[in-house]
Amino acid sequence: MLSFAEREELERSIEEIWEIALEMGYDPYPTHFEVVPVHVIYELGAYGLPARFSHWTFGRDYHRQKTSYEYGYSKIYEIVFNTDPCQAFLMDSNSMLSHKLIIAHVIGHCHFFKHNTYFAHTDRRMVEKVRLHRDRIIQYEEEYGWRAVEDFMDAVMCVEEHFDPSSTTLRSIPADGSPFVKSDERKTDYDDIWQVLGKEAAPKPRHRKFPEEPEKDLLSFLARYGRDLEPWQRDIISMVREEMLYFLPQMRTKIMNEGFASLAHERILERYLTKSEDIWEFRRLHSGVLSPSPSKMNINPYYVGFQILKDIERRWDGKVEEGDETELDWLGRPHPRPKGEGWQKIFEVCEEENDASFLRKYLTAPLVKRLDMYTYRKEEVDGEEVWQVQTTDWQQVRDSLVNGMTNFGVPVIKVEDGDYQRRGELYLKHYHDGKDLDANYTEKTIRAIYRLWGRPVHLETELENVPTRLSFDGEVNSQEPA
Repeated sequence: MLSFAEREELERSIEEIWEIALEMGYDPYPTHFEVVPVHVIYELGAYGLPARFSHWTFGRDYHRQKTSYEYGYSKIYEIVFNTDPCQAFLMDSNSMLSHKLIIAHVIGHCHFFKHNTYFAHTDRRMVEKVRLHRDRIIQYEEEYGWRAVEDFMDAVMCVEEHFDPSSTTLRSIPADGSPFVKSDERKTDYDDIWQVLGKEAAPKPRHRKFPEEPEKDLLSFLARYGRDLEPWQRDIISMVREEMLYFLPQMRTKIMNEGFASLAHERILERYLTKSEDIWEFRRLHSGVLSPSPSKMNINPYYVGFQILKDIERRWDGKVEEGDETELDWLGRPHPRPKGEGWQKIFEVCEEENDASFLRKYLTAPLVKRLDMYTYRKEEVDGEEVWQVQTTDWQQVRDSLVNGMTNFGVPVIKVEDGDYQRRGELYLKHYHDGKDLDANYTEKTIRAIYRLWGRPVHLETELENVPTRLSFDGEVNSQEPA
């Protein structure tokens, strides 16, 4: 716990660092800082939001993070939630200088939350909502038994990332579980969203093809048309989907967000710190946060985002380095680079882009070389499979990173037919992007979808370039050419 003197110093530091940030152009949400023990930090990190519903996967993640911390492999310095006001949690075992670095880092995150266009539709009251979700799920456990609820949630969590953020078909399902379906007769512009059926939970499709177009929002489709789902089960799917919508912008902007916050703590503390011993300690902490990933198979988002933003600032300040490409205007003439606009450009980029567009536009050839980035693959060498460098070509490296962020790194699965062969079976299609699905994991996931759909489930994909259909009929998994 903090002593009285330490608490006073921390409160004073928050005010002073906040004022410096505002002078530099940062405009964050008001932020509430709280100092908590290490186990609270790792609990918040595992659950993603405070007061969220319980599930064994959160406990698993908690113990993984805690064990990694105790053995010195990794450390979470802070947790900040995208709310208004923002909520930030500092670990009580950190040094005072660490707290100051984290305060500046949090200010960068809170500015990003407020101004990045992909966060514009975020529900800033989500902490209160997840509390209500948790209470409803506890009520269902008391009514239907914790085992039944846990088993059902296991199936939902298997497909929690398969939703369509642009879909307006389903925003939520009422507690009575009545599903929403489209109506042929409209009285208002919103009847197709809000019309509620009476007693029939799974209406017969009115069109020859059901759905008429492939549907990406698997969670929504299952919630609306799952054959044997009870009202409470539809409600749980709706709650999980709503929480995933909250996490989506963070999934889309991880590299930019961490890079922007890292640049914020560097620039703010450069102005704030005056003692040489504090500056030295800050640089040591800063280099630890921004060190390249020890495993070349992963990237450190703090490091990559920070380096790209620094490069943007340099280029828009008119500073030229060897290897810079000559930019051309629409007539093919050299485009004069404005000078002194680097800091402004950083804020502009972080308002308008997500990770995919950020890397596509601003990860340049000199940067790929300087950051020692490359693609890799498994190859057989002397009878053993080993990882080998595939290419160091900067465009292929950039494109590989961007492609991995398509659909925020989740395979694109769409509902092709909800009444396959007129037997009420579910036919899904994997839009193959060159990366095969893991067959064993996919078979388990299809079993989970069967639990939600209530009829046999089929998934069309490609395995080793062979069109393949994976199926589960309620008893056994099968695989055959598609």
